Amino acid sequence: MRKLKTLLVLLLTLGLAVLFSTAALADDATSGTCGDNVTWTLDTNTGILTISGTGEMTDYSTHIGVIETPWAWMQEITTVVITNGVTSIGDRAFCGCTGLTNVTIPNSVVSIGEWAFSSCSSLTDITIPNSVTDLGRGAFYECSSLSSVTLSNSITSISSSAFKYCSSLESVTIPETVTSIGISAFMGCSSLTSVAIPDSVISIGDSAFIQCSSLTSVTIPDSVTSIGYQAFYGCSSLTSVTIPDSVTSIGYQAFYGCSSLT
Repeated sequence: MRKLKTLLVLLLTLGLAVLFSTAALADDATSGTCGDNVTWTLDTNTGILTISGTGEMTDYSTHIGVIETPWAWMQEITTVVITNGVTSIGDRAFCGCTGLTNVTIPNSVVSIGEWAFSSCSSLTDITIPNSVTDLGRGAFYECSSLSSVTLSNSITSISSSAFKYCSSLESVTIPETVTSIGISAFMGCSSLTSVAIPDSVISIGDSAFIQCSSLTSVTIPDSVTSIGYQAFYGCSSLTSVTIPDSVTSIGYQAFYGCSSLT
């Protein structure tokens, strides 16, 4: 009986050793799959992550605060190159890549997932090609170095929290295709000085521009029918705003704390 117990303990120890060894190899992987027909390769010397193949990327979730993407060295990724043929950027795909400075998105991509680039604090500019029709919730949340954004002319809605806390964002051009600006879309963009809202926009969501403390002017077109709750709350540099006759609803505290508004 004692020999059998010893054998079982030995087998268990070997099994755990193999398991941990496999996990370590997985953590140190430099290539793999991230979709049915999509693969990834990471050059650990240059920090370049290349996504290639055809079709959609996998959407990723979090488990106990950890994002379950297949690539390791999240902090060492400096460049993401997505090759033509990939059609989507998955949810949380590059969330927390704090060293990421450059992203190449091809014209084959039609959607950018939720929180895809959130907390990429070194990303300074981004061009979203006209092929993109869907910009996910919180896609660029807390990209604190992002100062320039070129939006796709195919996007119809700026999703909630899309650019929330992008504190270096100075200006943004909203394309004529956009009909709605989502909840907290530009919340806390404290460097944003001006915004041109096109004639296509019908609604400005709750807290859309809350705490944009450098915003000095905003033009609301005749197409807008509703301005949400606290939409421009705390825009302390805002000196003037013209609200057209088309607006039938202005939310509570929409312009509260706009101390320079005359």
